Amino acid sequence: MDKKETALLAVKELEKLYPDIRCSLKYEHDYQLLIAVRLSAQCTDARVNIVTESLFKKYPDLQSFADADLSELEQDVKPCGFYHTKAKNIKDMAKTLIEKYNGELPHTMEELTSLAGVGRKTANLIMGDVWGKPAIVTDTHCIRITGRLGLTENTEPFKVEKDLLKLIPPEVSSRFCHQTVQFGRDICTARNPKCGQCPLNYFCRYFKFKNTED
Repeated sequence: MDKKETALLAVKELEKLYPDIRCSLKYEHDYQLLIAVRLSAQCTDARVNIVTESLFKKYPDLQSFADADLSELEQDVKPCGFYHTKAKNIKDMAKTLIEKYNGELPHTMEELTSLAGVGRKTANLIMGDVWGKPAIVTDTHCIRITGRLGLTENTEPFKVEKDLLKLIPPEVSSRFCHQTVQFGRDICTARNPKCGQCPLNYFCRYFKFKNTED
């Protein structure tokens, strides 16, 4: 079985498992997703959702983030870790979105990654979830799972992204990445994956090698 066939099987099985998947970060406005994703670096989505529930009430629009007192904003996002950098990035992002993009999120990878603290992973999430464009979000779950399946030999996010763009149908690429996140939490965990109950094990390279070694 080649990588393309494996990828299509993975898409099929993950769609069965998570037909109603969506981003686990909670938000009402597009810019709030951008802020939530920035806060999620080295932090769980569950904690981010707790923080943003009060954060988005205190700062109800982009202008309020742009005008925020930096030291106060730092304390507001402190539970998410790396709060000095995250608070500064959020304030700077808000200013740029207002001054350069009329308060709207830009549509291109180049424009998104020009925003403070926004890398390809965040930009791809916005491209997929907000603009409905083909996007591969290479978080740790996606990298681990696609590596175990044999879809990529790489572990560097950008290289994994390029590998998967050749294999995953563009119209489902964004959903596929959300599905791998949930699958990585539920079954294909970093330690002690539940291979015996995994519906992908019949074509998984990791499961095959594991059984061969056993």
